[in-house]
Amino acid sequence: KEGKEKKIEAKSVLAAQPPTGRCCLFFSSSHIFGHVSYIEVKGVKIMAGREEVLKIFPRDLRTILGQVTVDFDRVQEIRMRTQKPLLLICGGREYAVKTDGSLAVGIPDPPVRDIRGSGRCQEQERYWARAGIVTVSQAQMKETVEYMCSFSLYAAEEELRQGFITIQGGHRIGVAGRTMALGQDIRLMKSISFINIRVAHQIQGCANQVMEYLYSDDGRFLNTLVISPPRCGKTTLLRDIIRQVSDGPRTQRAGRRIPGVSVGVVDERSELGACYQGVPQNDLGMRTDILDCCPKSQGMMMLVRSMAPQVIAVDEIGSREDVQAIEYVRNCGCSLAATIHGSSLEDIMQKPAVGELIHQGAFERMILLDCRGAAGHVASIWDGGGNVLYADGSVKEAEHGSI
Repeated sequence: KEGKEKKIEAKSVLAAQPPTGRCCLFFSSSHIFGHVSYIEVKGVKIMAGREEVLKIFPRDLRTILGQVTVDFDRVQEIRMRTQKPLLLICGGREYAVKTDGSLAVGIPDPPVRDIRGSGRCQEQERYWARAGIVTVSQAQMKETVEYMCSFSLYAAEEELRQGFITIQGGHRIGVAGRTMALGQDIRLMKSISFINIRVAHQIQGCANQVMEYLYSDDGRFLNTLVISPPRCGKTTLLRDIIRQVSDGPRTQRAGRRIPGVSVGVVDERSELGACYQGVPQNDLGMRTDILDCCPKSQGMMMLVRSMAPQVIAVDEIGSREDVQAIEYVRNCGCSLAATIHGSSLEDIMQKPAVGELIHQGAFERMILLDCRGAAGHVASIWDGGGNVLYADGSVKEAEHGSI
């Protein structure tokens, strides 16, 4: 009875105290796992981007990568190949990781010419070891696969069949190895020996330069196509365009904030929203709906029928099915934001399916990116007739004309 009275008294004292910043609103506990630290808040693990990537590596590789002093914001890819050097792609350049955490520019080529088969691989590994370069063993590759699949290959089987898996933070891990197929369908991915970790970076505000070109005088979003070679920032730019269209951008031309609209995103490769367990890891705006891991051609039609978007966004169009879905979207009155691989407007116009859309004037704005300077550098912007609206002074091909 005395104990119950003390508990009641304690509850009344706590109830009488005003809420302060020192009140315990949730339980938090700090965890240390090798070089990975995080805080658990209501079961959600909050980690820095660097640590989200490091946690999938075996302890020895994690230790080495934890010593690398390069700016993590500039890291684009980490590539692993069995019995080959561990590579870091940073700022568009390739570096080999050394055992002391330093980086070597390029990979020294072993002077081995007359050895064939496994003997050559072993000699290469010994040569790289003498040079202090980290090579990935089969055991390290296997352990990495287990970590990135949370020790459940069966649970990740569906994602692996598509050739990639997305981890917390939106980082996409591409895999290659032995596949088992039934007809034209990949049924299983086995003996994974090649991994490409594509580090996700969301750069909010990177589309500020182009937003004023993407709206009509009455505030309607214009059908937009972003053209870019690989690794030049087209997905990063599209991601920020989506966010601003959804939240409502402030353009210099209008001099005020344009109201945000509903945006439907078909994220076939989980690169835009970078959904992890269904939750977007990237901010795509408050009015954005995402179809994750859905084929573009099917997803565009599904969104029009079910979510009533005013703008639909897709990454890397190109197939005949994509073009048919785009025509369906246009006929339904939706605007479109899309990207495509290419090095110039002429290059895109030669593509059989997309070239027809260009000639029809389906895209009212076309943005060309190049790899000059930082990723996402805008070289040119054209209207639907091929007239130049913006051109970098260093780009010679930006001339007035028509398609």
